[in-house]
Amino acid sequence: MTPGNTPESVVAALAPTVAKFEAGLPSGYHVAMGGTVEESAQSQASVFAVVPLMLLIIVTFLMIQLQSFGRLFLVLSVAPMGLIGVVAALLLVNKPLGFVAILGILALLGMIARNAVILIDQIESERAEGKAIWDAVVEAAMSRFRPITLTAISTVLGMIPIAPTIFWGPMAYSIMGGLLVATVLTLIFLPALYVTCFRVSQPKPASR
Repeated sequence: MTPGNTPESVVAALAPTVAKFEAGLPSGYHVAMGGTVEESAQSQASVFAVVPLMLLIIVTFLMIQLQSFGRLFLVLSVAPMGLIGVVAALLLVNKPLGFVAILGILALLGMIARNAVILIDQIESERAEGKAIWDAVVEAAMSRFRPITLTAISTVLGMIPIAPTIFWGPMAYSIMGGLLVATVLTLIFLPALYVTCFRVSQPKPASR
């Protein structure tokens, strides 16, 4: 296999030739796909079969934690944006979006949702203390900046040992790139989205 190609892409490229060869075989004979391509397809099918249930459980637990459709929407709106970092990281290191990378994305969704819940919960705690929504959002973003950032950095550093490996590399880069971008979005985009959804305007400075 030439560098830069995955087994799946090679099989797809050879499919017309294999189909033509199979058409010329005697009756009762056929060509079956095997090896890593077959195993990868079976693994992906088994994972995708439980993804709907996984998403349902995640949404249920988030709803129990947040107790608001509005706050649930905020969390769910941030989670897919981690794909920006995933795509950028895989393109940068020229790694395929294969089965292990998809596993990394699924794990990444939980990490992003956790950070978003932490920030939103802090905002609600600030509001419960009697602060205005704008002030509560600013204070929460500032107070949670360090723990969220340090948690993301520690996770990224933990992925470095397996990043150079052939098998686990795509998963590591997916988590690293996605988490870095998602952390920035959580600390910048999520507060902005919060004040937008609640239609909060910046308070005017007191006139002297």
